Order: sequence, then structure tokens, then C-alpha cells
Amino acid sequence: MGVDGAVRPPAYQTLAEDLRAEITSGRLRPGERLPTEPQLCARSGVSRSTVREALRLLASQHLIVTTRGVTGGSFVAHPSPQNISDTLSTGLNLLLTTSTAGLCDLLEVRESLEVPAAAQAARRRSEEHVADLEAALFDPEEADVPAMLAGHRAFHAALVAATGNPLFELLCRPLYQVSNEREVAATAPAGFWHQVDADHRELLRCVKARDTEGATKVAREHITFIRRALAPRH
Repeated sequence: MGVDGAVRPPAYQTLAEDLRAEITSGRLRPGERLPTEPQLCARSGVSRSTVREALRLLASQHLIVTTRGVTGGSFVAHPSPQNISDTLSTGLNLLLTTSTAGLCDLLEVRESLEVPAAAQAARRRSEEHVADLEAALFDPEEADVPAMLAGHRAFHAALVAATGNPLFELLCRPLYQVSNEREVAATAPAGFWHQVDADHRELLRCVKARDTEGATKVAREHITFIRRALAPRH
């Protein structure tokens, strides 16, 4: 414990936080080699095993990459939207299963991001984006629930990709990877997937027509429908 009675974090965690601060501040740039293990030991006054534990923690957070061999070492990782999104998805799922955050909170965030994203997609989309949206459509008469869940994820991922803004993608993708989606889908009322399909097709029509007002309206109504269907008491 510290002098004030507070519990001190483990030494490896303190070292990892110091290195993380150097990375996120830009003092250590992507591709740059970190100090060697002996150098980190000398600089931090900790054991080699502590240094290795700190490096393992940073690697698990996709902040560094460690290679072996004569030219090996630990290097600052180049930012990967997919890795960052995966990390956010893990944190989101943990939050949804261990706190008071629930479906309504998730849908509130989706609405705040997806509605403006739909307008941007209609404004900026390319023909390739349109093709990706069309490929994500499903037939609710033929598809099973896993296929419709996959189609729903793919459609909204394609929609945010059409904004041309990587931050929209980074923030939105984890919202479509919640671990309890199958349980939520199981509670869906009759006609739910038919309406989802209809909303997707109307949103696609607006995006193709570059109708930003229409896309905004449909995106908002889509989230409202999901909220009323799956969380009617809120």
C-alpha cells in the first residue's frame, strides 16, 4: 500500500501505463522500436519478468508488436481500425453484461451515431458502397435468424463505411457485435425481421438517390422501431 493507504497497482501495470502514455502522446511513433528489456529494467528499476509482463499487456491491447531474432524486439504497432474496434467491442460487451447499461442505452448511442451517418452515406457514397449495401440485404421469408443477424450487421457496417469517415466506422462497428444479440433476437415479435428488411431497402433507396433528408428520417425511424419492438417498456 502507498503512504496514504491506497493500494498501489502492480509494477508491470505502472510500467505499461508509462509506455502507453509515450505511445499515445506520439513520443513513440508507429514502427519505432521500444527500449530493450535490459534498458527498461535499468530505467524503471524493475525485474526482467516485470518488463515482459508489461510488454505482454501492451501487446494484448494491440499497442506493440514483438518479434524474435537478431533484428527482433518490441515495436509500436501501426494503428489498425479493426484491432481498435475489436478492443472497443470487448469493452462494450463487458459493460453490457456487468453493469446497468442495457439495450436502451445501446440503441440511444446507435441513434446518435447512425442517423447522421446515414445522411453522410447518402451524400458521399460510391457505387461500390451501394453494391455492398445491396449484398447485405436478406429475404426474411427464406433466411434463418443467424443469417438475418449477419445481414443486419453487414448492412449497417456498409452504411457507416459509405460515410468515408473512418471514425464513424471505428465507433459504430462495436455496436453491431454485442454478444447477447441472439438472445435479443429471440424476443423479437412477429414481423420484426420483415420490418427490418423493409427499413434496410428504403434506406438503400435513399442512399442510392443521395437523399440525405430521407436517409436521416428512415434511419431514425429504424432505431425507433427496434426500440419499441425489443424494449417496449422504455
